[in-house]
Amino acid sequence: MRHQSLLLLSVLSLSLSIPAAPARGSDHLKVVTTLSTYAAIAREIGGERVTVDWIVNGNQDPHFVRPRPSLARKLADADLFVSTGLDLELWAPSLVDLSGNSEIRSGQRRYVSAAQGVHLLEVPKVISRGEGGVHIYGNPHFINDPLAAQVVARNIATGLARIDPQHADYYRKNLARFDAEIDRRLYGPELLRLLGAKLLHRLSEKPAALWSFLESNKYKGQPLIDKLGGWLRQGRAFRGRKAIAYHKGWVYFSRRFGLRIADYVEPRPSIPPTPRHIEQLIERMRNEGIDIILAATFYDQAKVRRVAEAVGARPVIVCTGTACRPEIKSYCDLIDHLVGTLAAAFERGAGS
Repeated sequence: MRHQSLLLLSVLSLSLSIPAAPARGSDHLKVVTTLSTYAAIAREIGGERVTVDWIVNGNQDPHFVRPRPSLARKLADADLFVSTGLDLELWAPSLVDLSGNSEIRSGQRRYVSAAQGVHLLEVPKVISRGEGGVHIYGNPHFINDPLAAQVVARNIATGLARIDPQHADYYRKNLARFDAEIDRRLYGPELLRLLGAKLLHRLSEKPAALWSFLESNKYKGQPLIDKLGGWLRQGRAFRGRKAIAYHKGWVYFSRRFGLRIADYVEPRPSIPPTPRHIEQLIERMRNEGIDIILAATFYDQAKVRRVAEAVGARPVIVCTGTACRPEIKSYCDLIDHLVGTLAAAFERGAGS
């Protein structure tokens, strides 16, 4: 009872410290997002019409954020709020409540679900606490797939047009520019010119079908696979190769680029590994010749390095969102970082 009273007083004090949302009247729309990567996309879609802020940097774990008055104040005068819309940011509703801005609650016109329309993977058939921190709607770590990022951009453009209809054409043009840049960077300009984005997207619905098509068809006597450029060409350095990952945050990326995640440092999502699990992991890496361990910057790097040292593997520690490092500002910067870092790691292994 005493604990409940203290909790109530804590929440009440937080609520009293948040000012009421001011009247909207700025020439710019204020967009606030949960993840910095959503903010980077919102900046490209909103252009000069928006100012952008976010809650979670790319070097922070988005699962665990403590609602604080300073974060709630960001939302108090937000014109648009973007969150994943699944169960990744379970802290977000409390933060919105603390902000006093009821118009950005889920389901309201000033709210955008980034996941709307994304084909979700790993939707559980059975929900069990024994499976660890399972996401009941499916794996929410889709933003490292460039084609999923296009869906997110579309959702943000729709949200901006909904609250600012007189500039809807402006947002649509920026969306088209963003989509075109993602297509160019993913497939390369030559293949994009030959096949067009529509066909490439249709083939990419099943990534294996895209590779099969490119490998089995020719253009002017040359295999189409030779025309592939961009991130997919660079990612051939690790396509079909095995790696160990710390957390189940690579399902969409690995599906798009063909990286094979053989196992995880976490035996179950968000469950710390036991010594026995680490021993089994080391044994598997030795038996299968796996020499890459992939982890985001915010996970236990000491544990990752200990496992890597035991088998002579290389820990590959990467940013999983923008604003993780000064040079990772845009969405394309992020994918450049992920693909480039992994390609370099596997190429070093091949040459050693």
